Amino acid sequence: MFLNNSFGKTLDILHRTMDASMLRHQVSANNIANADTPNFKRTTVNFESELKRALDSEKGAKPKAFLTHPKHIPFDKVQNYREVKPRRVLDYLSQTDNNGNNVNLEEESMLLLQNQLRYNMLTRSVSEQFKRVNLVLR
Repeated sequence: MFLNNSFGKTLDILHRTMDASMLRHQVSANNIANADTPNFKRTTVNFESELKRALDSEKGAKPKAFLTHPKHIPFDKVQNYREVKPRRVLDYLSQTDNNGNNVNLEEESMLLLQNQLRYNMLTRSVSEQFKRVNLVLR
């Protein structure tokens, strides 16, 4: 009903970001729980960068690509932000301990706190959106 206007789109993006934040919380808790497990590789969640790429593609700021063959992949295709899902990514690039584990408890705790603050900000944003609607309806 509201998805055709900016209010609905904003709420939908906030909702999707809150879902990604919950997944990020679960992933961080799993990383902390497996901090002493040998050969465990930490996991991260990738969502915001993909969402930004999808939202930027809707603006149409990219120049049109000239395709010389019908099987070429167009890079100026508009991506729907509703199709963007949070992805779990294994981190093989960070430094590991002697047992092959790459979880840093201090970093994971900091990321968990940062994620909690982000989630609180998102809930306040949703609350403010509905306060504005309530103000208009009065």
